[in-house]
Amino acid sequence: MEPPRRLVDRRPEVASGELLSGFVPSRHFADATFDSYHPDPDHASQRTAREALAGLADRLERPARRSWFRREEPAAVYLDGGFGVGKTHLLAALAHRVPGSAFGSFVEYTHLVGALGFAPTVAALSERRLVCIDEFELDDPGDTLLMSRMLRELSDAGVALAATSNTLPEQLGEGRFAAEDFLREIQAMADRFDVVRIDGPDYRHRGAATRLAAVPDDAVRAAADRTPGATCDEFAALVAHLRTVHPSRYGALVDGVTSVGLTGVGPAHDQADALRLVALVDRLYEGDVPVLLGAGDDVDDAPTLFDDAMLRGGYRKKYLRALSRLGALVEDGRERIAG
Repeated sequence: MEPPRRLVDRRPEVASGELLSGFVPSRHFADATFDSYHPDPDHASQRTAREALAGLADRLERPARRSWFRREEPAAVYLDGGFGVGKTHLLAALAHRVPGSAFGSFVEYTHLVGALGFAPTVAALSERRLVCIDEFELDDPGDTLLMSRMLRELSDAGVALAATSNTLPEQLGEGRFAAEDFLREIQAMADRFDVVRIDGPDYRHRGAATRLAAVPDDAVRAAADRTPGATCDEFAALVAHLRTVHPSRYGALVDGVTSVGLTGVGPAHDQADALRLVALVDRLYEGDVPVLLGAGDDVDDAPTLFDDAMLRGGYRKKYLRALSRLGALVEDGRERIAG
């Protein structure tokens, strides 16, 4: 059955009991392995990071050692690096190597707690050998307290942890809220991890771009009309629709969609709307869904999703990551038109 022609017509429902089953590496990283990660020879930290996570996988494949006197301390590794250096690839490779791992983004875990409740979420994750948290970030004090407690309880239950981020753990929350007031909680989380730094340029080569390649709106509509399973939405209408859909359902929102077209694209000026767009871009990227952006009739006026004030603010890294990922999807969409 063909999906609706507009995302705004889709109102996905996901049963709470089914949410945890989706905590696996996405389609984009379904085949990620340590062997398929190719370190940049100019950046030795990439090879070091691969070796560190492969070593962790070897350790976790062995049964945990227990004694009457001391239980083996669960591992906790934190990959810190910029956009497009392969952090998520390595994290997914680790999850594939350790059967029964949970894999999701930081935001997906906070959404899971919102859907299931804290205690049921911790109970379910405590059954896992490894919990992988991609793009670790602290957006507000509530997230800080929630994640600090969850990591503590999972670690106490013997669960190994692995995370990626663009920010060192002790710097989480800077520029977003009064992080100094929650320094003890932030430091407690930082102390749980062994930090592995991974350097290098964005392999997508769009990490610093704030504007994206666009085509005329009519070309977006025409491409959607001739592409089975494609959707086409007016940008402002989609932004409004995202306010009515819980972010935990954004994956279901684009499930089965073969490409996404947006017309009249312009920056979101509301922070909450911008963060919803980031979550949607992550789901599109994970699903390898090509995107076409329409900028009216003037394609020389390349669109961006976030205004200059946002790109200078506390969520700057999050927005630039989204633009990097969206740039790759837009390139896929333009190649589809050319083909």
